[in-house]
Amino acid sequence: MQALNTLNRFAPHALGLLRIAAALIFILHGTQKLFGFPALPQSGLPALFTLFWFGAILEAAGGLLILIGLWTRPVAFILSGEMAYAYWVFHAPRSAYPLLNGGDAAILYCFVFFYLVFAGAGAFALDNRSK
Repeated sequence: MQALNTLNRFAPHALGLLRIAAALIFILHGTQKLFGFPALPQSGLPALFTLFWFGAILEAAGGLLILIGLWTRPVAFILSGEMAYAYWVFHAPRSAYPLLNGGDAAILYCFVFFYLVFAGAGAFALDNRSK
């Protein structure tokens, strides 16, 4: 048990890596909708100033802020809410089961970002710079 407790000192680093990995993948959801990168979405690019366009802006810009660890807690709160909204409005009506309604990623992002609201950015974040 003592050996496992020594892992506690690496918790900020693991949290930072979780934040970075989630952000990198999340950014791709935004860039796909905004720029068709890495591939065009099946529904095509959203029209300017639509709900999907604003969601793409949140995903790309918010994901970038999470990636660099700047304003992590408030940005993570907003992104968690975006993913909760996306799940309940777009995925849940299709089926009660996340695997069948395609909402499993939205649920995971929702709770990863929600965790960051409380845990902070972890290591490797601009939020940690000296004041």
